[in-house]
Amino acid sequence: MTDDVRLRRGRGALGFSFFVQGVAFALLVTRIPAIQDRYGISDGLLPAFLAAVPILAGASSVATEHLVKRVAPSVVLRWAQPLVLLSLLGVGAGGRMWHVAVALGAFGLSVGALDASMNMLGVSLQRAYGRSIMLGFHAAYSLGGILGASAAWAGAHWELNLFAGYLPAVVVLLPAAFLGSRHYVDGPAGQDEAAGKGLGAGGFKLLLPLCLVMACAYIGDSTVANWSAKYLQDVLGSSEQMATVPYNVYMVTTLVGRAVGDLGVRRFGAAAVVRAGTLVAAGGFAVVASASGAWVGMVGFTMLGIGLCVIVPQTFAAAGRLFPGASDTAVARLNIFNYVGFLIGSPLVGAVGDAWSYRGAMLVPMALVLVTLLHARSFGSEGAGYGVRHERARVVDVGRGGHEV
Repeated sequence: MTDDVRLRRGRGALGFSFFVQGVAFALLVTRIPAIQDRYGISDGLLPAFLAAVPILAGASSVATEHLVKRVAPSVVLRWAQPLVLLSLLGVGAGGRMWHVAVALGAFGLSVGALDASMNMLGVSLQRAYGRSIMLGFHAAYSLGGILGASAAWAGAHWELNLFAGYLPAVVVLLPAAFLGSRHYVDGPAGQDEAAGKGLGAGGFKLLLPLCLVMACAYIGDSTVANWSAKYLQDVLGSSEQMATVPYNVYMVTTLVGRAVGDLGVRRFGAAAVVRAGTLVAAGGFAVVASASGAWVGMVGFTMLGIGLCVIVPQTFAAAGRLFPGASDTAVARLNIFNYVGFLIGSPLVGAVGDAWSYRGAMLVPMALVLVTLLHARSFGSEGAGYGVRHERARVVDVGRGGHEV
């Protein structure tokens, strides 16, 4: 098998893995009310259950950093993805509160390993290609999220219980993902050896700006996920039906932005694309905060999808470029701040909204997203190129932001 065929198969298999994860996560979060009803979880206890998932996922991401020093990231991903799907099925199969506690705990632990190993493979594949492909993987995740949310809606519409609603997705996706895992492509062996030495002296200080960007991006994302419907209905006076639309619009624009975003990175460079996305996202929050009605608010949420969608994939890619010999370690540590932002975002906006106003609360994630502009050089500073011999001609080095040759 030629290297080109091996890389193409690896890219397709990894893209499918991102897609499966998008489906699984959407099936979980969109059925939280049904999970609460099934197990009799009180409103006071529900936040503890929900917080446990990202906390355990963050711990698992740390563990994955050490695990990949002994086994390849592809091995971690090959087994973590089935565990995520089986844990999802477990959430729907139980009958007592401790059942769902165990299932959600397993979901959190496996999803942390899955997120870290998926992005490790994405970064190493992008290096092998010598051009930006990372946004395409995250576009597959967005597509999976849309289809997963649609499947969850269908399950609720037909009044299926959780197990019956989850079972078809698991039966179809689990064997397909496992078979596809045979084609995952790991980074070169020399990279694994270097990763055992960690990020080196001062390495985390160099990574810290990207960690802040990651956390702020997920604060913005969780704001849309958790507050868009309430904001549109309670603040902008929309109908209950229309209040469900902003998140769907956000997901669709996220998919579109990521599907075409790699072309922008190849043409203009990562730093330019991230700066543009940051400004569009900040403008979206400003439009939402000042909206005079529901339709104007919808425009703001649309802008948020276009702007935020490019930041997270390029943050992972930038970490890989900054630490070419220890990208697995960098990605695992960076991935922790995914969950930090998720944990902070919703409570922060709620607290500011209760203490001041929900319009004012939208200015908080706006300000935090703008932090990205202060660290944009981390996405494309000079000398952050791949520096590998198999970069192809007529390819833009996303670390240099140069032109085609």
